[in-house]
Amino acid sequence: MKDIASPGLSVANLTDTDYRRMVDSLTDYAIIFLDPNGHVVSWNDGARLLSGYDSADILGRHFSVFYPQEALSRGWPDHELAQAGIVGRFEDEGWRLRKDGTRFWGNIVITRLAGPDGATRGFSKIIRDHSDRRKQEELLRASEERFRLLVEGVKDYAIFMLDPSGHVVSWNLGAEKNKGYKAHEIIGQHFSTFYPPDVAARGWPGQELANALRDGRFEDEGWRVRKDGTRFWASVVITAIYDATGQHKGFAKVTRDLTERRRITALEDEGKRMTTFLAMLGHELRNPLAPISNALELLKHEKAPSRILVRTRDIIGRQLQQITRLIDDLLDVGRITSGRIHLEAKPVRLRDVIVDGVEAIRPAIALKSQTLALNIDGPDLWVTGDRARLIQVVSNLAHNACKFTPSGGHIWIRLDTNRDNSAEAEIRVQDDGPGIPRQDLERVFELFAQGERELARTQGGLGLGLSLVQQLTTLHGGYVSVFSNGREGEGSEFLVRLPVAPVPDTLGHAERDGNQKLVLVVDDNQDAAETLSLLLETLGYSCRIEHDGVAAIEAVKAHRPDVVLLDIGLPGMDGREVAKRLRADLIDPPQLIAITGYGQPGDRDMSLDAGFFAHLTKPVDIERLTLALEQIYAKTR
Repeated sequence: MKDIASPGLSVANLTDTDYRRMVDSLTDYAIIFLDPNGHVVSWNDGARLLSGYDSADILGRHFSVFYPQEALSRGWPDHELAQAGIVGRFEDEGWRLRKDGTRFWGNIVITRLAGPDGATRGFSKIIRDHSDRRKQEELLRASEERFRLLVEGVKDYAIFMLDPSGHVVSWNLGAEKNKGYKAHEIIGQHFSTFYPPDVAARGWPGQELANALRDGRFEDEGWRVRKDGTRFWASVVITAIYDATGQHKGFAKVTRDLTERRRITALEDEGKRMTTFLAMLGHELRNPLAPISNALELLKHEKAPSRILVRTRDIIGRQLQQITRLIDDLLDVGRITSGRIHLEAKPVRLRDVIVDGVEAIRPAIALKSQTLALNIDGPDLWVTGDRARLIQVVSNLAHNACKFTPSGGHIWIRLDTNRDNSAEAEIRVQDDGPGIPRQDLERVFELFAQGERELARTQGGLGLGLSLVQQLTTLHGGYVSVFSNGREGEGSEFLVRLPVAPVPDTLGHAERDGNQKLVLVVDDNQDAAETLSLLLETLGYSCRIEHDGVAAIEAVKAHRPDVVLLDIGLPGMDGREVAKRLRADLIDPPQLIAITGYGQPGDRDMSLDAGFFAHLTKPVDIERLTLALEQIYAKTR
């Protein structure tokens, strides 16, 4: 009974009554006495609380009643008594049963009780409910198991532990994947194995551990070595690990392979440098073109020029156009790759785009006696985009066809609807030139790409035109494809597909007095709209009033005002959205003036970017408004 007696209390000095009182008072412990065969002969209050049995229910019954079936099946109760009889004491933990059949995790101590003659008089059995402790241990064990599975299952990161001296003591799948070592090959080895020889020789691995120990954590990037000797660029984090007492137990090391990201970053940096170079080159090349162009114009005004002078002048003119085109392409590539290109979003008729796109190359086609056939009389297809840039797409494709098609060859340009998707317009540019070898088809849209037939540089060019076609088409929400079997005389075909837009409303001047100046005032504040309209009428303008964005759009289409004074802060569809819709829906939208309570420089810039002619803050300065209106009407005269 030493385990439950108070310090300094001698059991020998206790009377039987005192002893029984003490045993009954220990309600945290179930204290049971068994006869030599294991039958219960004594039962304290703690045993009743723990097991649910009253003394009358349990006295005389075998103590195996407390054991679950799996313990009974292997004879565990008898084994416990046998061990206690031999050794004198037996201790165990395991599941036990209450009277109601529920289980608890018991800590059990069975002690053999001997008589004066040394024979076994019976056994004392002390039980304590450790279910809460068991539950916490199971939760901790489950948490540790989840963490172990998590760490071991991570494949993108090498996660492993080092002892305080830097030797590997654990290894996950990510470490195996990144470094190539199996766990049994590397555990126990020093982690300097992963470093290039020159880095290891200067003691850097040890310095990393020292830094982590000093600061708690160390992070680095650098080359590391796999088992097969190949190198990879690694991001490394080393963390010092301590136990609950503060004793240093080792290090956790997390390594990630950043080779691909480093390569991409290097390519992006190279691309930025190339873009900057192209922009500088383009601007610098423009400078000498101005005097050359001026000199060419002077030659054109020479009286009675000689035959040689005329031919030389024409050659210089053609080459000047070619150089100008190359420089424009260089500058456009720089703008697109740097994200600085600005595209308008207006209704564009593709039929007109094709006509204007081929106009610039007709002299080159005539010079090579080529035949150009346009088939654009089908559906009247429109898109939303930047007219000048779409003309550039067609012009570049036509120029490419002209360049590679031999003298006397043919070029066909067709406009139609995609048969498989009526929401797409198709522009096809086809020729009967030498075609494109199969090995070049995949790279034909790359910057500076040149086919094998251009090794002699007989065709000229920098390989920018088709790249610009692809990038400008993509910016318009479309895509471009190329088809060729690479056989001489069968040529190639470029196919541009763009999303079709509804045919826009055409705004002309409504039937009204030729001197009438119609202004639409749009403001959700009725008093503000009314007073501004009256003020404009005193200045000689005719006015209409609307109070929301949808009504404003309908009024513009119905009444065709010259100018719209548009409140930015309209409910529902705000003023900038109205401006966007008008530009997308109409070929010739009216001029817009923003009327708003927001007057910061950033607000003004947003309005101008949205297509507003001017940005005026409330209350409106009438002199500034009058000046803006006069400027607008001066342009329309």
